[in-house]
Amino acid sequence: MGAIITLSLLAILVLYLGLYKAKKLLLPVSILGMIGAAVLSLSLWNEPAQPLYSGMVMFDHFSVVFTVLMIGLTILVFLLSRNYFDFVGEHTAEYFALMLFSLTGALLIVSFYNLSMLFIGVEIMSVALYILAGIRKNDYASNEASLKYFLMGAFSTGFLLFGIALIYGASGSFGLAEIQQYVLTNSSEISPLFYTGVILFIIGLAFKIGAAPFHFWVPDVYDGSPILITTFMSTIVKVAAIAAFLRLFWFCFEPLADFWIPVLSILSIITLFVGNITALMQQSFKRMLAYSSISHVGYMLFALLSLGGGSANAILIYGGAYSLSSIVAFAALIAVKRSDGSEQFEAFHGLAKKNPFLSFTLAIAMLSLAGIPLTAGFVGKFMMFTAALNDYHLILLIIAVVNAGIGIYYYFRVIVAMYFRPMDREEVPVNLNYKVVITLATLITILLGIYPAMVTGIV
Repeated sequence: MGAIITLSLLAILVLYLGLYKAKKLLLPVSILGMIGAAVLSLSLWNEPAQPLYSGMVMFDHFSVVFTVLMIGLTILVFLLSRNYFDFVGEHTAEYFALMLFSLTGALLIVSFYNLSMLFIGVEIMSVALYILAGIRKNDYASNEASLKYFLMGAFSTGFLLFGIALIYGASGSFGLAEIQQYVLTNSSEISPLFYTGVILFIIGLAFKIGAAPFHFWVPDVYDGSPILITTFMSTIVKVAAIAAFLRLFWFCFEPLADFWIPVLSILSIITLFVGNITALMQQSFKRMLAYSSISHVGYMLFALLSLGGGSANAILIYGGAYSLSSIVAFAALIAVKRSDGSEQFEAFHGLAKKNPFLSFTLAIAMLSLAGIPLTAGFVGKFMMFTAALNDYHLILLIIAVVNAGIGIYYYFRVIVAMYFRPMDREEVPVNLNYKVVITLATLITILLGIYPAMVTGIV
């Protein structure tokens, strides 16, 4: 709980720093605070996992690992903010504080042990993002993104709450242990209310993770939000929501797998095709990343379809690999947009001649997102596909392989544009913070691709 309290107080402190115009302290204080929160979380590693605060939260290896991952990713995103806000002409403190509040909610939803705490965590995470999406008051695209996100978020919350209410009505408790006991005790005579609640839960969480056909808010929200906020939403927020999905279904609903696996299988297939085919048709690099993020949700759902001891580890590796590559991609987009003013694929033409470092790291990121060997993305996809094969989801596996082939095409469009499309363009400067983030993310991507054993089995 120390990490959650630390981040909450840190967000308030950042607001006060902004109030007193201590702009230079915002980034170092935020990063130091997040490092402190990560250390506090890691200190629980050897502690016995037991429910705390009347059974509301539980800090086990699962929650500790995902907490540290999300804090680490947020630190990388914050490092990208150096000079970003000067460039877009915005105030920094509000961005930092809201992202920290959203991160706090994300930590709650990977540590919940009670459905009411899951709901609270989802809302803390989401409300801050509604504001962040529309924080540029004079930008109509940002306003539209915020409105769509708020309306769709409120709509999905209704499904989530209704699902919680029905599960409570059937089991008599919000606690995961009690719900699990109800499922095990009454496996042959589960109430129809409970089954309905599970379906509503799937719909509500599918909205949050951007799974098709509940994805229609994702492209416009990701496209209209400031690039840095899109980076945060497509990485930390998505990993947190998927982890919460896994925690709930693994702990409570596994005995009912024959009921909900067909639903998630259909959801996964639709998500893969919608994400990949629509990404294939995009001319905007940012919008392509938005649609590709939908397709990656389809792959990550494989961990739920093949529940077992390796599911959490598969989500950890796949989510980490996807997030690191996405951070590099969005960092490159920020750098190119500053010099070119465009988010189209054409903005990357001839980039290899003007900035070989940025081109190389972006190429590695695209290869990882495509699942090419010797990258972390390949290891993540391999683990997901292996899990599906072990559970005999052969049709799903074939569909996933076909979609992976589609993904290779649009990811390679960026590499071809950088290395094989001639264009006279200006230099693309990259400041030190960006170089640190991009280099670190690329090194981890390559290291995990070559030696995945360093993290497999950690959860």
